[in-house]
Amino acid sequence: MTDYTWQKIKETGRLGRRQVVFFETVDSTNVQAGSLAKQGAPRGTVVLAETQTHGRGRLERLWQSPPGTGLYFSLIWHSQLTPEHLSKTTLAAGLGLCKAVAESTGLAPLIKWPNDLLLDSKKVGGILTESCGKVDDKTLVVIGVGLNVNTEQSAFSADLADKASSLFISAQKTFKRGDLLLSTLESIEFELKRMERGGLQDVLADFRRRDATIGRTMTWVTPSRKTVTGVSLGINASGMLQVRDLNGAIHEVLSGDLSIAH
Repeated sequence: MTDYTWQKIKETGRLGRRQVVFFETVDSTNVQAGSLAKQGAPRGTVVLAETQTHGRGRLERLWQSPPGTGLYFSLIWHSQLTPEHLSKTTLAAGLGLCKAVAESTGLAPLIKWPNDLLLDSKKVGGILTESCGKVDDKTLVVIGVGLNVNTEQSAFSADLADKASSLFISAQKTFKRGDLLLSTLESIEFELKRMERGGLQDVLADFRRRDATIGRTMTWVTPSRKTVTGVSLGINASGMLQVRDLNGAIHEVLSGDLSIAH
């Protein structure tokens, strides 16, 4: 299957009017995008790679990036959000990714708060958002996306075999990465702009409809390494996940490690 859009990106470094910095191999698209953002790269610039040697996920976990099969890219964004709302960028970006995958593939992915995209309860994608300074009173934000598109099961390491999946594994068909990249970027930017225009509650409402955790038993390892087990109540009006523990107490999750009981 020829992916003309992908080939054109590689040849021209452009995706329509959008600048694309393309690497065959890179340490991390987020690292490179952060450097470019600080050097003045315009909002909407994309750093794209065929593979990453040190791709990162949340909590500094390694994001495996099998060559030539996934989407590994970072979007440079100049956020208008105030500092107390900046963390919600991850929720908006995750919603955009989820919608784009659903609309482009016919699959029905869900989101595990705050940044994981799931199919059949397995992780197929994730978001890593990092701030890296200011420009014109706006916060420089790098939004990293990893999505397993045409990845076969054999490409995952043994420790991820029962946790990771791909669009190909779920649909049993391959997809054009260039077209999927375009739809994903458009969808993420739509959600970011919608939130910045005051539509946070609309974004959160759409997120709730795609929430993989609601009603599920969760284990939360807090930053202080305390373990809390309870049922997810979904996100509140501030975008924080709420978990009701076995004693009935409700916890608002700001950070830490979360897993869904199977």
